[in-house]
Amino acid sequence: MASAAHSDADSKGGLRAAGRLLRIVATLLIALLCHGAWRAAGRASPWPRRFLRRVAVILGADIRVVGTPERRNVMIAANHLSWFDILLLAGTAGTRFVAKAEVARLPLIGWLAGLNRTLFVERGDRLGVGDQVATIRAALSDGQPLAVFPEGTTGDDLTILPFKPALFAALVPPLPGILVQPVRIDYGPAEGELAWLGQEAGDAHARRVLRRAGRFTVTLHYLPPFAPADYPDRKAIAAEARARIADA
Repeated sequence: MASAAHSDADSKGGLRAAGRLLRIVATLLIALLCHGAWRAAGRASPWPRRFLRRVAVILGADIRVVGTPERRNVMIAANHLSWFDILLLAGTAGTRFVAKAEVARLPLIGWLAGLNRTLFVERGDRLGVGDQVATIRAALSDGQPLAVFPEGTTGDDLTILPFKPALFAALVPPLPGILVQPVRIDYGPAEGELAWLGQEAGDAHARRVLRRAGRFTVTLHYLPPFAPADYPDRKAIAAEARARIADA
């Protein structure tokens, strides 16, 4: 009986994943057509962020936003649990991201990341740190929100890991008008099912999320932004962003 029940659940999970993938592909095709039309008309396209938000909804997320996302001239610093965070931040604040260079080489994912104007950097290239900082500063000056995950890896929803200050070097010296907005992402009871702690392969984690039954509420707490110019260095900026997220 137990074996039959497991087989039935596995079958339902496979059907659920297939249905979600079909809906994601259909949504992608529509978004690409609309994105192309917007670009052809010389207009800034909202379709990458609309697509990413819709994918989150297809995968079961009921998105709740607390606070007001800054729409321009801001570095968003968030806690990090899963690749799901990217869907949520892009979908609610229209952010672009800083990602490892190898992401650009992933089939389809790298291309989609490029459509969302992701900045690809060589994380292990210590000699190129100055160039990375210059690239991030230029991106911030471009206006579109830029999101970073200063923990440097995924964690759980209970403990905020120490924030690595390296990415905040782009804010020293201060850029005129650029703020830092901390964001606390809270998956509630679904955290254990969605967090990716690194011990499982990425494709296995993606399949697990695709097969997951039911819906869940995820809350994004967009906390009040602060001016990095009020802090003496990148370490102080990182510590302030982390403290605000932990307090939330």
